[in-house]
Amino acid sequence: MPPTDRPQGERIAKLLARAGVASRREVERMIADGRVAIAGKVLDTPATIIPNLKGVTVDGKPVGQADQARVFAFHKPSGLITAERDPKGRPTIYTALRNALPKNAPRVMPVGRLDMNTEGLLLLTNDGELKRALELPSSNVPRTYRARAFGEVSQARLDELIEGVEIDGIRYGRIEADLDGGKGRNQWILLTLTEGKNREVRRVLEHLGLQVSRLLRVGYGPFNLGDLPRGAVVEIPQAQVERLRKGLTR
Repeated sequence: MPPTDRPQGERIAKLLARAGVASRREVERMIADGRVAIAGKVLDTPATIIPNLKGVTVDGKPVGQADQARVFAFHKPSGLITAERDPKGRPTIYTALRNALPKNAPRVMPVGRLDMNTEGLLLLTNDGELKRALELPSSNVPRTYRARAFGEVSQARLDELIEGVEIDGIRYGRIEADLDGGKGRNQWILLTLTEGKNREVRRVLEHLGLQVSRLLRVGYGPFNLGDLPRGAVVEIPQAQVERLRKGLTR
């Protein structure tokens, strides 16, 4: 085969995401804003191919090589914003994580989001590429929720969600939903989906005439909330993280 002049390495946005600087999309915005440089030269494209992060700076500060991917499970309480900071001054997950994460924890990013009033399992990782893979709808990673809802709905009506539903022009894909206990018109419903659109569970249940009074995420991919106390963090064993990564990159 004839030799090629293709540069060796990977896109800088991918390497910076893997190093935990930010998600790939956020890194691309940082490059567009002129915040990333190599050997002092400001980059103007995220498509730049480099073999490693030697000489790369963000906001003038050198970037270290990617650490081993780590994943933490956090039981997010209700009342916290899934963001690093909030313009309105509301408490964020990082307020709680400051004391909950182990002392040797790297900078972590949330995998997906939970609304302010939604609680339960929130995965955190230092690896932007793993974060992106877990969030992509095309990865088909299941998210499972338990919702306490007021109103009347039959299992037959919930079964119809398996075909998806369109609400106000927005198409929501396959949802597995089952009645999961309750008394009278207060019912618990267990729902599993793979898209994770904004406020998807609440909007779908409201479309069925139900009022959601409590919403918890109890599972994300192979990980479950279990009996993890509210506000607590536990690190996922490295063997499970590697198994997850291999499963996502097949």
